[in-house]
Amino acid sequence: MELEQKYEYKSPIAALLWSIMMTGFGQFYNGQYIFGTLLFLFEIIANGFSSINTSILHSFHGDTESAHDIFNHQWGLFYPSTYAFGIWHAYNKAIILNSKQENKAPVKRTHLTGFFVAFVIGMNIGIYYHHLLDKIPYLSLLSSPIFNGLLWGIILGCLGHLVERCVRNSKMYNRIKVKE
Repeated sequence: MELEQKYEYKSPIAALLWSIMMTGFGQFYNGQYIFGTLLFLFEIIANGFSSINTSILHSFHGDTESAHDIFNHQWGLFYPSTYAFGIWHAYNKAIILNSKQENKAPVKRTHLTGFFVAFVIGMNIGIYYHHLLDKIPYLSLLSSPIFNGLLWGIILGCLGHLVERCVRNSKMYNRIKVKE
């Protein structure tokens, strides 16, 4: 007597959204409990040592000077890479799990890589150079390490995604892909 294996679809968007909510939660959604726990613990450690939540609070109150003073930049620069990796990994792992469940050929490419690599670079640039916006009128709110990091992360992330799409659609990339 053969037991019928139940197919459980894992939505890549749901995995992505869970990881946006908290690093590691997308991995929990995908059933990767140990890896999710490790990412979640690192999230708590980096979050605590960087004082990012207090900095976010000061940023939303418009107190960018306090947001800067309370934020530990050494720990804060670790945060974007862990955050973006957790989102990217959860999204791509859901796609891989669905491919395995449907007995399809293994997935050969990752998705949103250009966005998340550029997102991390942009967030780190924004966090590190946020103080340069203090002198520009009407942009002083963005002199918070949090808001400036998000702004540059999203801008560079979108540019990275466009570059990735252009590369994937280029004739050279398609020639290399055909040869494989």
